Amino acid sequence: MDQQVYIWQWILIVVSSIALYVITPFAKTQKDFFKGSRLGKEPGFWMLTSSLVISWIFAKSITNAANLGQSYGIVGGVAYAAYYLSFLVAGITIYFMRVKGGWNSIHDFLENKFGKSAILLFSILISFRLLNEVWSNTMVIGSYFGAINSGSYFIAIIVFTLLTLAYTIKGGLRSSLLTDAIQMILFAVLLISILAIILPKENMQLHKFIGSGEWTSTGGINLLFVALIQVFSYPFHDPVMTDRAFIASPKKTLKSFFLASVIGSISIVLFSFIGIYGSFNGSTGQAAVEVSKMFGTVMMLLVNFIMVTSAASTLDSAFNSFSKMTVIDLKIIKPINILNGRRMIVLACLIGTIPIFLSPDILSATTISGTMVIGLTPIFALWFIKAPKISFHLSVLAGILLGILFLFEINIPYSPFEGPYNNLLAYNIIGIVLCFILYLVPIGIKKLVD
Repeated sequence: MDQQVYIWQWILIVVSSIALYVITPFAKTQKDFFKGSRLGKEPGFWMLTSSLVISWIFAKSITNAANLGQSYGIVGGVAYAAYYLSFLVAGITIYFMRVKGGWNSIHDFLENKFGKSAILLFSILISFRLLNEVWSNTMVIGSYFGAINSGSYFIAIIVFTLLTLAYTIKGGLRSSLLTDAIQMILFAVLLISILAIILPKENMQLHKFIGSGEWTSTGGINLLFVALIQVFSYPFHDPVMTDRAFIASPKKTLKSFFLASVIGSISIVLFSFIGIYGSFNGSTGQAAVEVSKMFGTVMMLLVNFIMVTSAASTLDSAFNSFSKMTVIDLKIIKPINILNGRRMIVLACLIGTIPIFLSPDILSATTISGTMVIGLTPIFALWFIKAPKISFHLSVLAGILLGILFLFEINIPYSPFEGPYNNLLAYNIIGIVLCFILYLVPIGIKKLVD
């Protein structure tokens, strides 16, 4: 790597992190720290919307979008963008859960309906989700400073994580919301700047990008179908999203979730243009990294800064959600106060960083966890139906089992699908059918017995 670029990348990380720390308010009340309020006032519409968007456009997401664009053209970008329909599903479902059911959180709903054992199982699932957001995003940052598992790679990850930890501890969820709003503005400017560099090189011919790829099973469309199945369960195991669904009025929240779905999906498709451009020019490997190299120092720094911005927003949100879950929802550590909230943030940082030394695959953080939680689909799709506790456990455990089988690359025999992600699609179709059966059968049996 060019020494000048390397130095500037370090300057971007350190200066931006220090700036965020300086502007972050020091949380003095539990409501500010855990609920993101400001002097008792709930977050505004634009602050909530920007926080939703930027906390879901991770460094990992940008990397995956660019790589899928490089591999499958616009089909890859659309497939990955389909995950952002999660905002619509979660927004509508949680709106009615709040208005009609009167629930104050996902944990509140599950504990009242399915008991403490359901809370424990669910918390294990979302802990896996939160902690893999830590390592999967910091790994992306590290890859811009050196080869995977190199000294400079690990140093960049550790420094970046500690700098983000500093301002997160200071302000809790309030700091996340405020910094998310700032990072959203930076994100928009950087995305426009990158497109302004790429598109003129193809004579502004958008149809070349939009028409790239093939809408076939061999062209990556299987991943689109996987996403369309998983969006009905995926958002509910992400407390970064669901925590934000309970901190403002139901109507404001619903509008924010709708707009976040539109902005998020469009942004991901636009990021896939980076990989599509790379495919036009024969790039291989990490698309965002390789394409940025084609345009020299300025482009490399723009891409690096957008990764830093998106990764930091995801990291601080994951830390805060882990803190709220352990202190407020589960009451693992007592008493409920800001000090213990900060202690849990530090714990999330430590545990979430360990996997980087095990070299996990970045995309697996999305696809595997999405398969493991497919059992949540009937629980939230049919939240208004009274069900026995066993329904929850059968459905969720079936999804976890399928996710584990997929993790160990056990292929579905006689799968009717072909092409990339064919096995993943087979697992998810079988999973969604199986989980609904396992959820509904105990309901039917209970009605017959009663």
